[in-house]
Amino acid sequence: MKKNDSTAPLSLPVFRQISAIASRQGVPAFVVGGYVRDFYLGRPSTDIDVVVVGSGIGLAEELGRELRTKVSVYKTFGTAALRTKGVEVEFVGARKESYVRDSRKPQVEAGTLEDDQRRRDFTINAMAWSLGEEDFGRLVDPFDGMRDLHEGIIRTPCDPDVTFSDDPLRMMRAVRFAAQLGFDILPETFAAIRRNRERIRIVSRERIAVELNKIVASAVPSRGFDLLERSGLLALIFPEMQALKGVERVGRHAHKDNFYHTLKVLDNVAAKSDDLWLRWAAVLHDIAKPLTKAYDPQTGWTFHSHETLGSKMVPQIFRRMKLPMNEHMKFVQKMVFLHLRPIILSEDQVTDSAVRRLLFEAGDDIEKLMTLCEADITSGIDAKVKRYMANFRLVREKMADLEERDRIRNFQPPVTGEIIMQTYGLPPCRAVGEIKERIKNAILDGEIRNDYDEAYALMERLAAERGLTKAQDG
Repeated sequence: MKKNDSTAPLSLPVFRQISAIASRQGVPAFVVGGYVRDFYLGRPSTDIDVVVVGSGIGLAEELGRELRTKVSVYKTFGTAALRTKGVEVEFVGARKESYVRDSRKPQVEAGTLEDDQRRRDFTINAMAWSLGEEDFGRLVDPFDGMRDLHEGIIRTPCDPDVTFSDDPLRMMRAVRFAAQLGFDILPETFAAIRRNRERIRIVSRERIAVELNKIVASAVPSRGFDLLERSGLLALIFPEMQALKGVERVGRHAHKDNFYHTLKVLDNVAAKSDDLWLRWAAVLHDIAKPLTKAYDPQTGWTFHSHETLGSKMVPQIFRRMKLPMNEHMKFVQKMVFLHLRPIILSEDQVTDSAVRRLLFEAGDDIEKLMTLCEADITSGIDAKVKRYMANFRLVREKMADLEERDRIRNFQPPVTGEIIMQTYGLPPCRAVGEIKERIKNAILDGEIRNDYDEAYALMERLAAERGLTKAQDG
């Protein structure tokens, strides 16, 4: 953590401008929240929250006139915002809040700075710097947020049961900050999350998804999911992942705990890639194992076709959790479906045909798929891990060789359905589809090259077998 020098962060010219306007208007103004926290953590921040004991909108409008910049005013919420020199400054009047049981929307009334700090979620987000001309840069920290920053603790300014009951999304935020910052949630605070976990049901799926994505995107995302599970929140917001937890034993046969395996795979991917959707693929790669689990007295526990069922579950999960139903979902679905393929290849003799098919199905996502597959090797037996990784290298070498020779990635058969129909005067029909599919498979199996002339010659043989004759030119 940086040295506590409270003047350094207020070096931006805009702070002095706000200070001067606040003085003229006779209202105290303070920088509060994440900008203050992130300064002490040495994290970059471009979002500045200014609390005014008075009209935040009035101060923002005068600053906007001075800067000759647009001010966005949200009268319903009593806030205003503007952008200047790469930072976004939001102004709000100091307020205190009260809540009704079945809603996250508070009843708001004007309050003091301490009222405003008291309503904040955590002590580390309740610190403020004065923008007064007399005490410019003074730290106002009534709840010892600075101590919690130094000790790496997530704690609420007030009674945690009240904090979490009033706004249950704060429970997700506690977990998210713990994951992002590597902090511990104070035991009393964590116990309150457990007690209030059912309150998460009143929070919209969209808001939960935002916090989940931030957990998935954190440096060590397993930390967040472990806290979600131990708090009881995971079972409520993501039951399919909760179902992965646990080990079943019959005689000497026991399967691994698929929940903790998933967390390990997720961390392995996170160490290699910032791609949010590849990380989601790691979260979901074994999601169907509880539904495909079976016991065989000879071989032990099996999870046959969990990749196929898992890929079918992805759209359902994304839809329910309000994650995007677009190319990101389709990417995750493809990764889940294919995640076993390179592992199977690495166990068997690597044939050209199998590698061609993998390249064809994965397309431009082949490298991401390989990253996921390598992350999926979590055995505690070093020799086994080394063997798999060596075999993966062979698969990669084979892919590079075939890609150079056969141009398989994202290929389209050189003889299209249109060519077949024109050549033989056919409407769209089964024979056209069969010939086209046979040509594609012949290329993937290495029977012919990815070449127009060879594909055309095969088309002619297949058409002759079906008794087709070429159409006469007009």
